[in-house]
Amino acid sequence: MDLVFRDAEVVDGSGGDSYRADVGIEDGRIVSIVKEAAAAGCQRPTARRVVDAEGLALAPGFIDMHAHSDLALLRDPDHSAKAAQGVTLEVLGQDGLSYAPVDDRTLDGVRRAITGWNGGAPGDTTVDFDWRTVGEYLDRLDRGIAVNAAYLIPQGTVRMYAMGWEDRPATEPELDRMRQLVAEGLEQGAVGMSSGLTYTPGMYAPDSELTALCRVVAEYGGYYCPHHRSYGAGALRAYAEMVALTREAGCALHLAHATMNFDVNEGRAPELLALLDEALDGGADISLDTYPYTPGSTTLLALLPSWASEGGPEAALSRLRDDATAERIRHHLEELGSDGCHGVPVDWTTIEISGVTDPALTDHVGRRVDGWSTARRLLLDDRLGTTILQHVGHEENVRTIMRHRVHTGGSDGILQGSKPHPRAYGTFPEYLGRYVRELGVLSLEECVAHLTSRPAARLRLPDRGLVKEGYVADLVLFDPTTVASGATYENPRTLPVGIPHVLVDGKFVMEDGRRTDTLAGRSVRRTKTR
Repeated sequence: MDLVFRDAEVVDGSGGDSYRADVGIEDGRIVSIVKEAAAAGCQRPTARRVVDAEGLALAPGFIDMHAHSDLALLRDPDHSAKAAQGVTLEVLGQDGLSYAPVDDRTLDGVRRAITGWNGGAPGDTTVDFDWRTVGEYLDRLDRGIAVNAAYLIPQGTVRMYAMGWEDRPATEPELDRMRQLVAEGLEQGAVGMSSGLTYTPGMYAPDSELTALCRVVAEYGGYYCPHHRSYGAGALRAYAEMVALTREAGCALHLAHATMNFDVNEGRAPELLALLDEALDGGADISLDTYPYTPGSTTLLALLPSWASEGGPEAALSRLRDDATAERIRHHLEELGSDGCHGVPVDWTTIEISGVTDPALTDHVGRRVDGWSTARRLLLDDRLGTTILQHVGHEENVRTIMRHRVHTGGSDGILQGSKPHPRAYGTFPEYLGRYVRELGVLSLEECVAHLTSRPAARLRLPDRGLVKEGYVADLVLFDPTTVASGATYENPRTLPVGIPHVLVDGKFVMEDGRRTDTLAGRSVRRTKTR
């Protein structure tokens, strides 16, 4: 064998009790699990390398069900932000906006629209955008990345490709083109489709259009992952909309960053879970992900009413420059509650600048926005590239939702900006350290199942998510007594502690707490079921 972890406390991802074992690995697979080998007096497995795992937990690698590493994986081979957390697979293409499928016009627009999430604005040459289709993007990942990655077809990008940034229903030929693009992406290996229904242009799609596309996703055995239409004033209605829509389409549903935010939703997580339980008991196929923090993170542009962004980024900038139109935007934001701010009038004291594209604006980072005039000036000067933290969550809701039977973990980690949300560097050790060891919200075995086998089942991966013979050796070795997130709001790029070893495909990407130069990650493509 290539490698044996000796005397590990195996937390196998099933949710069952942990056990002590020697675990052997060969050719990137788990080939031997010998339980209580020392106590039983049996022959212990040998290998070219033996790692003493006494006192350490061995678990499947963690699966980040909501990642924004679409360009970071290509731009930053180190990618310690995720590798150091024990993440061995990320799901990209989130919130309805990413970089495939595209043509030249669409690529330029999407690069401008999500510069705040990923960088990569037009003119940025750190990544060579040498792909256009989903398959070509996945092929690009296959050249070697730090951890594995799966991809969701972004519905907003698809809509942009087929009909631009217009706020109107699609014509039948346009809808046929969108169906074709979604089918092609699934054929090429995407695991499903995402939407960003508070982001333009995806939010312009009516339910009938989304249902038609979800029927295509269902035909291929994929799942739909919506950032739905409200996490604020209309949150429960928006969740119910997604449940009804996917049930009509016969499509599996995975609710992205399934939070209940803003003052109107304090203490209302049980209402959301009751809604989901009723659907699950009725046969619906539903899962969800959350991050273990109360603030959200997005772009400053995202708060604006959707009409302000119709036509794309340049049209939005033009409206912001016009005083009369800017006053209309302010009125919607501060008095009516814009759809981009989830129907809740914006409270500027909750909005903290986390990153800017223009280095000349760095002094704003870490500060709260002191009103519309500052926000407007930032949007114009930073050409819409500003990212924010939005302090609108509730701890009791976070804890209640993470206990649910279909919960999985997702960082929603935006790696851009000089002061990003600490969830990008800390989500998975935060679960293990704070919510398992310190607070006891979940047992260790339960939590590991939430972060491994449950997401693997949603992704329909037949050989990942468990410590089991024959399974891929994507593994994390951590100390359950010390594992903790180092990332804070003041120092968000600090790496975690208590995670010495991480393997991708049986190869060390973290060894003795340090990132190796190994690029063992590849694309993980949809298991063909059609």
